[in-house]
Amino acid sequence: MKIRKTDALHYHAMDKPGKLEVVTTKPCLTQRDLSLAYTPGVAEPCLEIKQNPLDTYKYTNRGNLVAVISNGSAVLGLGNIGALASKPVMEGKGVLFKRFADIDVYDIELNAPDQDEFICAVKMMEPTFGGINLEDIKAPECFYIEETLKREMNIPVFHDDQHGTAIIAAAALINALELVQKNIGDIKVVLSGAGASGIAIARMLVSLGLPIMNVMLTDSKGVVYKDREGGLNAHKEQFAVQTSRRTLSEAMEGADVFIGVSVEGIVTKKMVKSMNDNPVVFALANPCPEITYTDARAARDDVIVATGRSDFPNQVNNVLGFPFIFRGALDVRATCINEEMKIAACNALVKLAKEDVPDSVMKAYGDREYRFGPEYLIPKPFDPRVLIWEASAVAEAAMASGVAQKKIDIEEYRMQLENRLGLCNKVIRVVMNKAVTDPKRIVYPEGEYEKVLRAVQIVLDEGIAEPILLGNEKTIRRSIASLGLELEHVSVINPVESALFAGYCDAYYRMQQRNGITYPEAEQLLRNPVYFGSMMVSMGEADGLVGVNQNFHSEMLPAMRILKTRDAKGKMAAVHILILKNNIYFLADTHGIIDPTAEELAEIALQSANIVRFFDMEPRIAMLSFSNFGSIDHPVTRKVREAVEIARRKKPDLMIDGEMQADTAVVPGIIEDLFPFSHLKGGANVLIFPDLNSGNIAMNLLKWLGGAESIGPIEIGLASPFHVIRKTASVDEIVRLTAIAVVGAQKGFS
Repeated sequence: MKIRKTDALHYHAMDKPGKLEVVTTKPCLTQRDLSLAYTPGVAEPCLEIKQNPLDTYKYTNRGNLVAVISNGSAVLGLGNIGALASKPVMEGKGVLFKRFADIDVYDIELNAPDQDEFICAVKMMEPTFGGINLEDIKAPECFYIEETLKREMNIPVFHDDQHGTAIIAAAALINALELVQKNIGDIKVVLSGAGASGIAIARMLVSLGLPIMNVMLTDSKGVVYKDREGGLNAHKEQFAVQTSRRTLSEAMEGADVFIGVSVEGIVTKKMVKSMNDNPVVFALANPCPEITYTDARAARDDVIVATGRSDFPNQVNNVLGFPFIFRGALDVRATCINEEMKIAACNALVKLAKEDVPDSVMKAYGDREYRFGPEYLIPKPFDPRVLIWEASAVAEAAMASGVAQKKIDIEEYRMQLENRLGLCNKVIRVVMNKAVTDPKRIVYPEGEYEKVLRAVQIVLDEGIAEPILLGNEKTIRRSIASLGLELEHVSVINPVESALFAGYCDAYYRMQQRNGITYPEAEQLLRNPVYFGSMMVSMGEADGLVGVNQNFHSEMLPAMRILKTRDAKGKMAAVHILILKNNIYFLADTHGIIDPTAEELAEIALQSANIVRFFDMEPRIAMLSFSNFGSIDHPVTRKVREAVEIARRKKPDLMIDGEMQADTAVVPGIIEDLFPFSHLKGGANVLIFPDLNSGNIAMNLLKWLGGAESIGPIEIGLASPFHVIRKTASVDEIVRLTAIAVVGAQKGFS
């Protein structure tokens, strides 16, 4: 995927600058809260920690807090850019820690080019953190820094540039050797790059059984051999060999394995051809490898290839390592990350790659089928099982090797890991995965709007849809250029100037001539991009529409006049999906029918249930009111009770009940204790509101005050996908709604 400069700068600058923030985890609203959080209440945990230092894990965030620390002396692809310029990278590392393992991070950039000053600064921070992730520090200083800190600190210290790459590459190599039926004790390995990653890979392979004399290390000067002119540092000297070979080309002759962590383009097809039968080539320089995947495969049929790139098979990516290694280490309060823990992480990846790959993982990568073999040596980063397998293996190894300060039940721990990350990314990814399998034509009436243009760029980059922009073409093209977007080939239509305009006017007039619409009025309405876009969907020129408007009902009016409903008496309503950390709720109606009848409420519930099943979930529907099962007799409560009866008659197997109050619906204990007769079990995931007033208010409050992620509004009732979102929506929300529209066009929700 191409990432443009403007994309990257906008991403880092939009909303709050940067990628991380600190949030409170305890109530801090009242004077009592503040007195507990700070003085005088804070004195009590301080005194407890003074008596028992391990209580810091009980009363503070230390047990889930890692420092990502760098001096910016060797930033990947950028070199020695200094501490300040490295901050976006360290923040990004924090994002990965949080996204993949739910670990909190403070990024710390030190103006400390001197290695001893750097060590001193890091050591002084030990009371703050549960672990230290060293990042982007040049060799050979990085070796001395890590070795010293590991020796002198009592928390895990891990230099990811060394060990992360080594662990992932070793896992991939073990599986590659199994496929080519070679033993690690017999192979000859050429390793290009004698910096932090290269030395760490060599050491890792030796610890796994590779004879040290079978490693031929090369650097910018050629082969690292004994008594080389100019001398060698101690780390290179460890792998110096007695040989007459001097160049990388000579080193690769007859080798079984090539591993590169060096520079672009230094390996040729001829070099690959000179290797032993069934060679393994890991060209890991990133983003441009030592030899491209395509060239290596073209050199010979029997080669197994891995790179650091995501657009080819077998990506060796550090994100498969560090988040999960730290997760396991933190959860048993390990004092270090030792060799046993690193090998356990490696072996977990080796074993997981041989398991059946879930459909959800295949869909995350465009419905590609993955099975252990030459093009699938290690798991994919978005495989949710990596967290469970790797973190639990690391935790178990820490306990077995005696560096854990806390004993845990591994099976219980695996279950805890399954629930750790929450549901937001999973739910959003389900929609995206389904969309990219068969992109559809989606029309955007507000084609001149900046957020729409930015969303359309993402839609194109992700392969979600084929966008059609409506509006003044000159205005749109100027905006595209000023925003630095690459939308030159996107279809742009000015309704009035379009060849489709006259035909749409005729068709709309025929639709509405007996509803008081004259031909001139039809022409006037079709100048409105929303009417024009609705006609595009109706006439088959587009598969769906995504609108961005401040007034939902004004934008939906054309759809109601032009597009068919799913049944003759049907009306349009809307569902919002709100995703909290551990729960998903489907709310309806949030944008449609102001005062629905009992029959309409029942239909809204049934249509909402169909959407829930689309996400591979079983609907548990609560019909909400201000009454619990008849506790108040009122026309509104009677309407809701009648709606429940209608829905049950139509779908007897559906789990639906009401009327009930909102807390009764979402707190399982209330129904269990007070209303055991209810058909609703386990808490509702679908909340049907008695009118638009309550539904819209609840949705917006949950989203903005409850911090819920949002997908929607999702229209229910129309036969074609037609979705409208408010102008204050984010670019990401427009993208998500586009994916919903595409999937609706693929198979619908009915």
